[in-house]
Amino acid sequence: MTDKLSLTEIKAILTKDLPNWEYDSQTNTIQRLFKFENYYKCLAFVNALAFYAHRKDHHPDLYVTYNTCLVKYSTHSSNGITKKDIYSATFANSLA
Repeated sequence: MTDKLSLTEIKAILTKDLPNWEYDSQTNTIQRLFKFENYYKCLAFVNALAFYAHRKDHHPDLYVTYNTCLVKYSTHSSNGITKKDIYSATFANSLA
């Protein structure tokens, strides 16, 4: 099991390292809405993120529309946000 981060730690990390991400207290996730030029670029992002998630065995919730993808991370086994979520969000940023 991975150690759950405190709310203070989460907010500090988001402010410093992941400013486009936000913490959603209702779903206990970190999330970001990615916007793309078109459908194809959006799906390329989704496919690349899915490949990474499969390799790391850590899967986000993805909500896809024509040119947007809402990505939500949490670690279910820890019932909260962990370093795995932070690393995965950082990787997602590198794809956009």
